[in-house]
Amino acid sequence: MSQRVQIFDTTLRDGEQVPGCQLTTDEKIVVAKELEKLGVDVIEAGFPISSPGDFRSVVEISKAVRIPVICALSRAVKGDIDAAGEALAYAKHKRIHTGLGSSDIHIQHKFNSTREKIVEQAISAVKHAKSYVEDVEFYCEDAGRADLAFLAHLVESVIKAGATVVNIPDTTGYCLPHQYGERIRYIFEHASNAHQATISIHCHNDLGLATANTLAGVMNGARQVEVTMNGIGERAGNTSLEEVVMALRVHKELGYDTGINSELLYPTSQLVSKMMRMPVQANKAIVGRNAFAHSSGIHQDGFLKHTLNYEIMSPTDVGVDKSMIVLTARSGRHALKHRLELLGFAFEKPVLDELYKRFLDVADIKKEVNDKDLVELAREAVVA
Repeated sequence: MSQRVQIFDTTLRDGEQVPGCQLTTDEKIVVAKELEKLGVDVIEAGFPISSPGDFRSVVEISKAVRIPVICALSRAVKGDIDAAGEALAYAKHKRIHTGLGSSDIHIQHKFNSTREKIVEQAISAVKHAKSYVEDVEFYCEDAGRADLAFLAHLVESVIKAGATVVNIPDTTGYCLPHQYGERIRYIFEHASNAHQATISIHCHNDLGLATANTLAGVMNGARQVEVTMNGIGERAGNTSLEEVVMALRVHKELGYDTGINSELLYPTSQLVSKMMRMPVQANKAIVGRNAFAHSSGIHQDGFLKHTLNYEIMSPTDVGVDKSMIVLTARSGRHALKHRLELLGFAFEKPVLDELYKRFLDVADIKKEVNDKDLVELAREAVVA
């Protein structure tokens, strides 16, 4: 039986921090309802103290969504925690996500503090959050660059204070996968009570390693992943929800799965892209326009002979109708013949060879040959 990995979606909090991607409360509710249908376990709905709009969004999402846990972010400050607790008043399942820096860089240059004071503040914040909710998550910001012994001590301290989830973020996207995995394993080996809480991972994509680091964290004991649709987020973005879900789904040998309805990944991706006015890059894994498109002649030939030659998952698994054979100057005869047959034309050698030459001439000019172009070429061949 597969081990369950919880999906913590922060599209509406961390993802929305992207310049130009801010949503209204009504828009956030639409996205939140789609995330609920998708099957996410936790929705981080906002940062209530940051603005009246964010406070209102957390309140209204709490009313509109009933199945997932609704989470509100706060710093390890009493006023922040109070605002988060108040905003979650209507949530059926609620969580406060509080925390502060754990690396010496943050402790010294962001908080102007010491390790000892950070631990004291962390314990106080968790205990105060517990006065509002039972489910308290603590984030150890910049854990990717924190001293390991101190990080384990901090984790142990906040769990003892009542934290039910502890987030070990690679806030700056600094770690390599083996390094991040080792950090998660170190925590389980050196924080005596680590197994009494859920260890969560939150990775950024500054080096393009967010998904790899997240998977390394899971394989070393973490059971919650913090992700966004389309991988949107600060700077180079966050870990992509769809990439983690499908990596775990495809690699069944790892023994993990999620509660995500993967057939809703593509439509949810499109909704988020449209509402946040953030286009999905064409070659984006899982949900990009070209994720199931084949244009190279060698790939097209192999794909048409057997889809498994070049596709490790079915497009329908993620909500895409079908794969695409895109005809370009790199396409071969097999792909051309296949497309012509779909259009009702059957040609064999030597007519097909001559038609292929004319096709390449058109492809060199137009870059991509569409069905209208093919019909014209086919009719010319029939007349000839």
